[in-house]
Amino acid sequence: MSARVLDGNRIRDEILAELRPRIGELLADGRPPGLAVVLVGNDPASEIYVRSKVKTCAELGIYSEQVTLPAGVSTGDLLGIVEGLNQRPEIDGILVQSPLPKSVDSRRVLLSIAPDKDVDGFHPLNVGNLVAGIPAPRACTPAGIIELLKRYEVPIAGRRAVVVGRSDIVGKPLALLLLHENATVTICHSRTENLAEECHRADILIAAIGRPALIRREFILPGATVIDVGMNRVTDRDEVERIYGADSPKLDHLARKGSVLLGDVHPIEVPEIAGAYTPVPGGVGPLTIAMLMANTVAAAERRLRKAPRAVAC
Repeated sequence: MSARVLDGNRIRDEILAELRPRIGELLADGRPPGLAVVLVGNDPASEIYVRSKVKTCAELGIYSEQVTLPAGVSTGDLLGIVEGLNQRPEIDGILVQSPLPKSVDSRRVLLSIAPDKDVDGFHPLNVGNLVAGIPAPRACTPAGIIELLKRYEVPIAGRRAVVVGRSDIVGKPLALLLLHENATVTICHSRTENLAEECHRADILIAAIGRPALIRREFILPGATVIDVGMNRVTDRDEVERIYGADSPKLDHLARKGSVLLGDVHPIEVPEIAGAYTPVPGGVGPLTIAMLMANTVAAAERRLRKAPRAVAC
């Protein structure tokens, strides 16, 4: 069996194309959507993510503002910056890039973001709205996965979905979104017994546990749809060789770059038995930024809808 590749880049492009006319309407109302991104410290991965977000804003015509702070910033100073962004009418969305330094109280920072500007969908009020099925910003990666499944016409209602991973960012909100789509949902995690057996029941299997190539052939129900959320940098040559084989070009890539990007799904075994799967890279990753843009545009629409529409002279 040759599994169908679910191309996240294609779905990202569709979502962004659909946002452009909505952004145009907001511009006609007087201003573009506005997104502020707060970056603390100099974590290389975070810097790459922030650059991608700012670049996508520029391509779409969304106003973006990056606030860069030193790693030693105090919780109080960071809270003050967030509160300032809360008060600014031209800023519709606020994103504080994680991870934050250990010296910063991440929970207090999360709670300080105005819920209607929480375009990450992580504020407890928005999580509660998700539980209750009330419209509000949804966590970007889970929302992107639902978009991927729908746009590839993967049936969800009535199907068995297994989510491997229980993080607040992906696993838990994704399980709730799948429930809202009428799937029968099981959440597995590091303490789950007989993990392969649980996964083998899934029509839709989502791997989001952060362990490279954990999900192997015996985990997969033949024909299942497999969504790989993992983004693991593997630097050990023996591990890369064990997964890809002694003659794989990935070993040359490892020698040149120092690491190989691997998902949570075995990249050789799983496509041989699954019906459809997302590759790493090029699967779930592109959808996260697309849904961040969608959340920002929706936040601007909600805010401007409350304000009087500009009257042309």
